[in-house]
Amino acid sequence: MKRFALIAAAGAAFAATPAMAQDAGTTIMGNDDAAIGTVISNDGTTVVVDTGAYEAPLPAELIANTDGVYSVNATKAQIDGMMAARVEEQQAAAAAQAQAEAEAAAALDAALVLGAPVITNDAQALGTIDEFAGGNVVVKTADDTLITLPRDFFALDDNGTLMALADLETIMNAVNGG
Repeated sequence: MKRFALIAAAGAAFAATPAMAQDAGTTIMGNDDAAIGTVISNDGTTVVVDTGAYEAPLPAELIANTDGVYSVNATKAQIDGMMAARVEEQQAAAAAQAQAEAEAAAALDAALVLGAPVITNDAQALGTIDEFAGGNVVVKTADDTLITLPRDFFALDDNGTLMALADLETIMNAVNGG
């Protein structure tokens, strides 16, 4: 009987527990006693707080509960500053990636010219570019075999050499119907 009473008391205490930091709508306070924002969600390890400017992911273990007030050891300005820096870094990385992709595409365009030698991705000589047919590139092998490949089947290797994106055996098997 004692055990049942203990379980019942624990259940009643659990039901009376105030909102947890992971509950949507809970206000998170800063170390300056000003509100940082409200909880949007929590996956168990990260609490996402809407600061008004950002949806800031905060490690759940950094949120303290003092007498029913949930807080972190930072100010709203610090969290917004951290998020602004993160957004700026992500935008810079995306811009750098786009720039690198544009430069790679321009280099490939410059390499795709009539007479340019083409190797395979296993560094075998395939032939030279003989003509362009729509979105395809026609490569003439040493024995005058014409191989038509899609333009997006080409890339530059680490040395800037024009390369077909398959090995010689695979390409020749495809050409010979194998």
